[in-house]
Amino acid sequence: MSQSENTNRLVSASISGMGRRMWGAAMLRAETYEEVEADRSANLQAFGVVLLSSVSAGVGSLSNSGGAGILYAIAAALAGWWVWAYLTYLVGTRLLPVAGTRADHGELLRTIGFSSTPGLFFVLALIAPLASFVFVLCGIWMLAAMVVAVRQALDYEAAGGTLRALCVCAIGFPIYVLLFAVSLLILGPWPL
Repeated sequence: MSQSENTNRLVSASISGMGRRMWGAAMLRAETYEEVEADRSANLQAFGVVLLSSVSAGVGSLSNSGGAGILYAIAAALAGWWVWAYLTYLVGTRLLPVAGTRADHGELLRTIGFSSTPGLFFVLALIAPLASFVFVLCGIWMLAAMVVAVRQALDYEAAGGTLRALCVCAIGFPIYVLLFAVSLLILGPWPL
């Protein structure tokens, strides 16, 4: 087998693995988030999921923001993903750890990246009468996926683990919003 054929086979296997993982993440399967958490080579896949979700959100909001909105959606999603993962890491490992909590920023980047999979459906907001419904539904679905991602990445397995993960998100989210608001003041409003 030539080097080119071997490379093509590896790329194909990675893409199919990413699709399987995205499906599991969207279906809120804890084992998928555990797999992604443990696979240090999945950082690029998680980046790809965030990128696809943000492009979908930008396309879904074309009527409000035009073509520039896609670029802004990508920039905001990628920066937000990194910041959100770091905040979640700090809150989960410093403020609300349990005895078994073992996590690093990379584990949260991977799991939270895959939790953005439901955002692929933002593209359906192009159908004008459904736009608001699509954004609300996808937002709630992504929040549910994020709670599962956080629960698994922070090893909250005992009873109440989902509630603890929800608390981590509830504590970190206002901080994230504040940072986003400050960035808007510094950089100016984005056309989203």
